[in-house]
Amino acid sequence: MAHSASSRTVIFAALGGNLLVAATKFGAAFLTGSSSMLSEAIHSLIDTGNQGLLLVGIRRAQRPATVQHPFGHGLELYFWTFVVALLIFGVGAGVSFFEGIIHILHPQPATHVVVNYLVLGASIVFEGSVWLFALRAFRKDGKGRRGWVEAVQVSKDPTVFTVLFEDTAALAGLAVAFLGNVLAEWLDMPVLDGVASIVIGCILALTAGFLALESQSLLTGEGVAPEVLAALRRMALSAQGVERLNEIRSLHFGPHDVLVVISVDFRNDMSAGQVEIVVSALERQIKQQYPDVTRVFIEAQDSRTQPTGAAATGGAPTA
Repeated sequence: MAHSASSRTVIFAALGGNLLVAATKFGAAFLTGSSSMLSEAIHSLIDTGNQGLLLVGIRRAQRPATVQHPFGHGLELYFWTFVVALLIFGVGAGVSFFEGIIHILHPQPATHVVVNYLVLGASIVFEGSVWLFALRAFRKDGKGRRGWVEAVQVSKDPTVFTVLFEDTAALAGLAVAFLGNVLAEWLDMPVLDGVASIVIGCILALTAGFLALESQSLLTGEGVAPEVLAALRRMALSAQGVERLNEIRSLHFGPHDVLVVISVDFRNDMSAGQVEIVVSALERQIKQQYPDVTRVFIEAQDSRTQPTGAAATGGAPTA
């Protein structure tokens, strides 16, 4: 399964940046005793590990097909994306909640707060640059004219939108940590630092939940986008000798690895040789127009053998 160079570049950029930022945040957290800063440091460390897991997923997904896995290992990318979501929720959000509760129950004023402000400001600048990089890649690879939520739901490449959402959560967390430190110092209420840590935990939990939902959908099998499905339907119906489209199904085994299965009813006066020629031509046409379609199975079948209903009669396209 081929994978876009832009996805790898985004992941490597985020990995290197998060590792550096995490080390800086840990130093600031230990120096100042800030709960929200420690939560942010753990968040950056988890993001670093997450990008490493995405790279593992890309590598494992590219392994060739075997007898045991005849359609390849593309779905492994979706599995590792799901693991990333679990880590964000279980470790990132869990530790942030824990640290926040501890500092609310036992508030301690932070020291050397200027260090916190400097680190948070620098982190916002860097995270913002990585976020813009991921945003451009997401727009280029799949957003188009779609809305943000629709673009993520339609996207079959979780690597770019995972990094984008992680960086969005990181920016939101940095803003919360900065605000928590400022208010805790100005109002002389160190408990607000713990509250900021809990808010960061909530941000991470929401991010993890969204990524887990999208990964679950990809793992359980998603078809091609509606406009692609409509185009495949038109191709099949316009093929020579096709009287009826019985059924069309598609399944993503990876971002660029799609299986398409089409059942059509040919004219009864066509010979087997003529049907073979039409089937070969239709397969070539589909693969030329949609290179992500790596496998096409076209079945010649009498429509009377199909079950009743829109999916069987071709009354509505199915994925």
